Amino acid sequence: MRAAIIDGKAIGAQMRAEVAEAAAELATKGWQPKLISISVGDTAAAELYVRNQQKQANSAGVEFEARNYPEDTSLEQLTGILQGLNGDPRVNGIIIQRPLPDHIPVKVLQKLVHPLKDVEGMHPASIGNIVYNDLALGPCTAVAAVEILKTLPLQLEGLNVTVIGHSEIVGKPIAFLLMGLGCTVTVCHHMTRSVAMHSRAADAVFVAVGKPGLVTGEMLKPGAALIDIGINRIETPEGGKTVGDADFASCAEVAGWITPVPGGVGPVTVATLMKNAVLATRMQMDHYRDAYARTDV
Repeated sequence: MRAAIIDGKAIGAQMRAEVAEAAAELATKGWQPKLISISVGDTAAAELYVRNQQKQANSAGVEFEARNYPEDTSLEQLTGILQGLNGDPRVNGIIIQRPLPDHIPVKVLQKLVHPLKDVEGMHPASIGNIVYNDLALGPCTAVAAVEILKTLPLQLEGLNVTVIGHSEIVGKPIAFLLMGLGCTVTVCHHMTRSVAMHSRAADAVFVAVGKPGLVTGEMLKPGAALIDIGINRIETPEGGKTVGDADFASCAEVAGWITPVPGGVGPVTVATLMKNAVLATRMQMDHYRDAYARTDV
C-alpha cells in the first residue's frame, strides 16, 4: 500500500478563494477585514511567518499591517497598545508573533486580545468554547488539522482517532473538536505507557509533539489517515531540511492518507487564520450593529 499524499496547498488555496469572496462582500458594507501583527524585539525568528501571513492575506483580500516594537517595550506599554487596538473598529484581528522577549509572557498578551479579535484562537474564551462544541474563532493549527481530516472519504461518526500530543493550543483542542464531530478519541502524551498500542488501533492519527521520526509505519493501522502537525528542522549531509513528527517513508507505506511536511497542515493553518479574520470581522459588524441600532424608529 502507498498512501495518498494530502495536498495542503490545494486545500488552503480553495479556502483562501472562499475567504476572498467573503472579504469582498464585507468590504462593500464598509467592513474591510484588517489584521494587525504585533512583534517585539528581534524579529528574525518570526520574519518568515510574518511574510507568509502577509502574502496569504493579500491573496485572500484581507488587509495586513505588521508592527514591530523595541526589545525594551514593557508589558504595561503593550497592554495599552492592545487595549487601543481592541477598541479600534478599523482593526478586526490581532496576531501576537512569537517568540517574545523573556519579560513579556505570551499568555498574558493572548488574554489581553479581545475575544472578538482573537483570530489566532488563543484566548481562553476561544479555546473554552470548543469544550461546549461552540466553535467560533478556534486555534488555527488545531482547526486546520481537523479540516484536513474532513476532506477525506471517512465517516467521522464513530471514527477511532488517536491524538499524540496534548498541548493546550493543538492536541487538546483537536481532541475536543473531533469529539464534537462524533469521533472516539484517545489522547497520548509523555506519560502514555504504549503510544503504539493506541495508534495501531486508530483509523486516524494526529501527531503534534515536536520530535522528528516519532511515528513510524509499524505504529499505524494499514489504511489509516496520518495528519502530521510537527515542524522540525534537522541537519542532513545535503544541508538542513524541515520534517514532521512522522517518519514519512515508512508511514507512507502503511497509511491510506498522509500529510507531507512542509505542504500539509501549514498552508491550511494560514488559510484558517484568514478565515478567522473574515469571521471576526463579521462578528464585530454584527456586534456594533446590535449595540448601536436605533430602537425608536
